[in-house]
This record gives sequence, C-alpha cells and structure tokens, in this order.
Amino acid sequence: MYYGLNKFIKNLLPKRLFYRGLLIVAVPIVVLQITISIVFFDSLWIKTNVGMTRALVSEVKTFIDAYENDETNKDFIIILFKEHLGFNIKYEKDKLIPNNDTERWYSPVDRSLRRELKSKNLTYWFDTTKIKEIVDLRISYKKGYFQFFIPRSRLTNSSARLFALWITFPAILMFSVAIIFLKNQTRPITKLAEVSERFGRGEEIVEYRPSGALEIRKAGLEFDKMRKRILRHLNQRSEMLSGISHDLRTPLTRIKLQIAMIKDKAVVEKLTRDVDEMEKMLNEYLEFARSGAKDKTETFNISELIDDICKKYEKPNLKYHLKDRIYFDGRKNLINRCISNLIDNSLKFGDNVELNLKRGRSTINISIEDDGPGIPKNEHQNVLKPFYKIDKSRSETKSSVGLGLSISSDVIKSHGGDLKFDKSSLGGLKIIISLPV
Repeated sequence: MYYGLNKFIKNLLPKRLFYRGLLIVAVPIVVLQITISIVFFDSLWIKTNVGMTRALVSEVKTFIDAYENDETNKDFIIILFKEHLGFNIKYEKDKLIPNNDTERWYSPVDRSLRRELKSKNLTYWFDTTKIKEIVDLRISYKKGYFQFFIPRSRLTNSSARLFALWITFPAILMFSVAIIFLKNQTRPITKLAEVSERFGRGEEIVEYRPSGALEIRKAGLEFDKMRKRILRHLNQRSEMLSGISHDLRTPLTRIKLQIAMIKDKAVVEKLTRDVDEMEKMLNEYLEFARSGAKDKTETFNISELIDDICKKYEKPNLKYHLKDRIYFDGRKNLINRCISNLIDNSLKFGDNVELNLKRGRSTINISIEDDGPGIPKNEHQNVLKPFYKIDKSRSETKSSVGLGLSISSDVIKSHGGDLKFDKSSLGGLKIIISLPV
C-alpha cells in the first residue's frame, strides 16, 4: 500500500528539473500565504466585522427603544442618528417588510448581520447588494417598519482588499524572480544534456563552454574531458586499423605479382582465391575504421535515399514499401552504407527480401526481412560484436571477418537509434531499425 501511494505521488510530481525547482519555491509560499490569510480572516477581519455589526445592531435597537418613548421628540431622534451615526431613517406606516430572501449564505457580512439581528429578537429584512455602498435594513415596528439606509463601511472593514493586494503582489514578484533564477540555473544543465545527446549521436561538437553553478560547471568540465578521451580513443582505433590495412596492401601487391609469374595454373587459382579473400578482409577493416568518420549532419529524405539504394540492385526478389517524404537529421553517407550493408547480407543468405519504411510518433522504423537461415535468439547480441561470426549457420562467409553487422549497429547507435533482431514473417531474419525523429 505504501509503495502504491508513493508511486502515485511520484506520478503527480513534475518530471523536469525546472518545474520541480519551481514547486519547491512555490509550495512554501502558497502554504505561508494560506496560513496568514486564515489567521487574518479568522482573528482580525471576521472578528472585527462581528464587533462592528454588533455595535450597529445595538445602535438600531437603541433607536427603536428611544423612538418608543412617548416623551421623546421623534423627529429629533431621527435627525440625531442621521447627523452623528450616518443613518438615513424613515418610517413606512401600514406597510409590511418584504418576504423575499435576499441574504447571501456565503457572505460573512450577511451572516454576521443576521446573527446579531436574531439575538435582539427583531423582525427584519435587509439587502446588502442592491445599492453598492449602502445597506438597506428594514425592522418591523407596530403596523409598519423602519427603513434604515446604513453606510456599508459600518458593517465591514475595507482593509481586506488592501490585504489581498499586498499578499498577492509579493507572491507574484517572488514567483517571477524564482522563474528567472531557475531558468538561469537549469539552462546550463539543459545545454549539457543537449551537447551529450549530440555527442551520443556522433555529431561533432565545435565548442562547449561549461557554465552555471560550481557543481554544474564541474560536471560540464568532466564531460568535456570524457568526450576528448573517447574521441582520442576512436581516432587511435581508426588510425590503427587504417595503418594495418594499408601496410598489408604492400606485401599483398607483391604476392599478386609473384603469383602472376607462377606457371602452374592450379596453384595460381588457389593462391589467387586466398589473396582475394585477404583483400576483402582488408576492405572490411577499412570500412570498419571509416565508420567512425565525422560526416556532416544534414536533413535528408530517407525515403528517397532507400528508394535509390533498392533501385541499384535491380533484383525482383527485393521488394520494398516506403512512405513518401520522411525526413531525417543525420549523416547521409553512413545511413546509406548501413542500409546497403544490411540489404547485402539479406540477399546473400535469403532468396527473398522485403523492406518496409514507416514513420511512428517519435521514431522512424525500418524493417528488413529475408527467408534465409536466420540467427538464433541467443546469438542476437553476439553478432553485433566486431569480428564475431556464426560459422554453423553462415558457413559461406569464410572471407568475412564479422564486421558488417557491427558497422551497421555502430552507425544506428551513433544516430541515437537502435538495431534489433526478430523472427521474420518470411521464415528467416527480421532486422528492425529505430531512428529518433
């Protein structure tokens, strides 16, 4: 139960750092304002209004008691209350007070006035809304009623609006300052996340300057050091493979010249086949080294690119279904090499190949299916490793060094995507490529 409640609360909370920080600032302010407002209205505003209403009703009761005295000058009493208390009073003879209810149950002013009038055992009717600054109060008296026009300021304290203004304005000001401050604090984190994402996709980072608080600046500096170490490692790998492959071409060329001088055709044929296999291996080494090259990122129509790739094969057993005008931001040459490599593998091991391109909500999905021998499920992760081969099911690949799928996987992951394997509807292997939009 505790776990479920904890998970429910976590789902309600915002996910982004900016909004979480704003919530940390906003919640104490709102709680403090609510507490102050409750204390103000309960201990000051409401109690003050109750006291003012009680005094007003007592004055009304005093007027009625004085008016009932036969020795009192009636007109003088009315004038006296008007001059000193601000009451406009008139007596409506032979009239009944209205019987319609104009009281507002949600108004503290109406509730206080009703409560005090009942405590004095008066038959009454009042309206606090008909006239803006005047309260129309009618008290039954003998065969008629007294009509009192009382200033509203005699019933309620006007400081409530001023209090609301002063408690709202600082809150808005504090929220504004907090938003500006949090934006300045989260901007370096957002920038670091964007640079990390771009670097993860294999894009070249021209310049990155860490900024913000000391901890964020330190994280940015460490990221920049890590980025440089990774780039240095990738460059060393590429240079090493390129150097080895280039150096091996020189003795390989000499071997070819020596083979041309051999007169025994059977021996020449065997040696030539071995040399061709060695040359193909070297080409794969060079292609693997070039897979980390820094091509320029551009926006291109991936549907048109795949269409051009498929048309070059000119094979009826290669069927493809593409959605028009699907654009992607990436390195066009690397995507071209990746798709071509996967199609080559499918055509090599299958008689029929089917390619589909679809656009999802947040991904571009490419699937390549064949009816070949496929790859066992327990080998799906292994075949993505460099130089790994499945000799039993792929015995035809004697001249391969096991870099094709590794290169394709590197290209897809460098664009922030994913490459997976599944069972094909054609009976062979299904390669699923997901690229972020």
